[in-house]
Amino acid sequence: MKDLKAKTPSPSSRRSVSKLESSTSLQSGEALLKPSMLPKALASAAASSEEEPLHLELKSRDNWGSSLEFLMSCIALSVGLGNVWRFPFTALENGGGAFLIPYLTVLFVVGKPIYYMEMLLGQFSSRGIVQVFDFAPLMRGVGYAQLLALGVLATYYASVMALTLRYFFDSFAAVLPWSYCRPEWGDGCVSAASDGHQPQVGQLSRNFSSSSQLYLQRIVLNETQSLAEHGIGYPSGSLALMLALSWLTVTLIIMRGVKSSGKASYVLALFPYVVMLILLVRSLTLPGAYDGVMYFLTPQWDKLLEPEVWYNAVTQVFFSLAVCFGVIIMYSSYNRFGHNVYRDANIVTTLDTFTSLLSGVIIFGILGNLAYESGTKDIGSVVRAGPGLAFISYPEAIAKFKMMPQIFSLLFFAMLFMLGVGSNVGMVSCIMTVLKDRFVNAKLWLIVVGLSLTGFAVGLIYITPGGQHIVTLLDFHGVTFVSLVSAIFELVAVGWIYGTKRLCQDAEYMLNIKTSKYYRICWSIVTPLVMTVILLYTLFTMRPLRYNGQEFPLPYRVFGWCISALIIGQLFYWACHANYKQPKGTLKCRISNSLKPHSDWGPLDSKQLIDYQMFRRNQKEVTATATASASASAGLKPRRWLCYSVGDRIFG
Repeated sequence: MKDLKAKTPSPSSRRSVSKLESSTSLQSGEALLKPSMLPKALASAAASSEEEPLHLELKSRDNWGSSLEFLMSCIALSVGLGNVWRFPFTALENGGGAFLIPYLTVLFVVGKPIYYMEMLLGQFSSRGIVQVFDFAPLMRGVGYAQLLALGVLATYYASVMALTLRYFFDSFAAVLPWSYCRPEWGDGCVSAASDGHQPQVGQLSRNFSSSSQLYLQRIVLNETQSLAEHGIGYPSGSLALMLALSWLTVTLIIMRGVKSSGKASYVLALFPYVVMLILLVRSLTLPGAYDGVMYFLTPQWDKLLEPEVWYNAVTQVFFSLAVCFGVIIMYSSYNRFGHNVYRDANIVTTLDTFTSLLSGVIIFGILGNLAYESGTKDIGSVVRAGPGLAFISYPEAIAKFKMMPQIFSLLFFAMLFMLGVGSNVGMVSCIMTVLKDRFVNAKLWLIVVGLSLTGFAVGLIYITPGGQHIVTLLDFHGVTFVSLVSAIFELVAVGWIYGTKRLCQDAEYMLNIKTSKYYRICWSIVTPLVMTVILLYTLFTMRPLRYNGQEFPLPYRVFGWCISALIIGQLFYWACHANYKQPKGTLKCRISNSLKPHSDWGPLDSKQLIDYQMFRRNQKEVTATATASASASAGLKPRRWLCYSVGDRIFG
């Protein structure tokens, strides 16, 4: 990234700019400059110092080294572990190929519009996850809620990275440890290295498991069957070391600053595709792979009537694209003003979908082979779904390589680790940026080390025998459920409080691109409506959370809801805080003012901000004239016709 530093303006110039900025409309809450004031302010500032030039650039912010670095960084962020392990097991739980229909539908009406919207907000304002809500201070709690959800997600992402490092170092063994069965596992074990012609396959019991699955459950995780009887247990020593190495990697990358992250994104974004293409070739050549792929691609139409499938499609889009967590807003805030984020949003969302489908084909090809070896045609019964799927089916494919499986295993788990690093660096950087903006004088390395130590301490919970139970608990209460709620508030804040019409005007000013009706309708109506319906369905059909068919004990359920209440409570706390900070007046007046943008809302560059404010003033004058003319021709008073007013807010 390039470090763009603004020169310090002279005191006289600063006073002139301060006078210029103070000419705000207190009624509207925006800093709108009168046309006659701009030349006077500039002339006064220039006359105050003939030798010193006027510098209106009062702020500084890093920028990406190139447009390609931003694109690669977004790909590295969005194309991650969510595509590798979450999409295949979510598809498996929701009827295989039938899940593709709701997934692609939700991607089109929810994922893609939100992704583009967050890119626009970040690039236009050059603000992070919290400061971006300067456009509506009453809604700043949305930023804090997303920040806390991001913290929960980052901690258990690091635990998955620890698992990848454990498998990475295990790959140095002469024989891959998950490729063969141990005697204590009984005859229900299928060796992962089997080529499908072992004579004992037909003699296996119905409760068969692959050696890779048993290796994960009994050796790596030492997984407990019941929290009520055994509790969560103590952290694994080997996984604790791997977790420390994971956080150390993230820490070192962030402590070097943002300048190197763009360069690293090329490797983080491109290398996984090389490995996945090789895996694709291998998985499709395995016996029974065709049946597995057809199970994945063949729709089961009755599943489309199950609301749970649509709910899972929404949550999968969240995890896959990393929307509604604020990281995309942060990344795009480092763009140069005017960068074509419309193109980038389309590229990333399309590539993310392709990657999810590619991962699904690979996984189900392997599951088809497992079913073939186990003597069953029921693909869905071969292996349970869960986060461990990436550590069961993918290692299974590696174990079937005839030549040097260790080499490929090292490459594969290095790829998984880089996927985790690419996503986790973005998450932790987003949290770090908020803390640095809040505590300006704090040293950056202290913030980074503090975050890493906290993340490591929390992550120890996930590497206990009951750790996967806790992952399931916090995945729902700390990430999935609360991100759904915060997304609705974010869409309402942008689409109706700030206004779809104004956002489209901002996009036109910044990109010189007219926003299509597709985005306007989605931002205003379709996307918030879909999200609200999904949330209501979730609340009405909610059942006690389960893991491996067992309900969580009451104390764990209470703890989960306390986490949800803490995160969602940010919405109300910061709304009250914004209302309290308003000047004295009636409650209605204070609420109204806290819903209006700050006086300095707009581009970060001061000259650009002045130009934008002039653009806004002209747009208001044009809109007022057009509205009055249209209303008069229809015999109606301005803005009294509800349908016309709503249509104007959406389509302008």
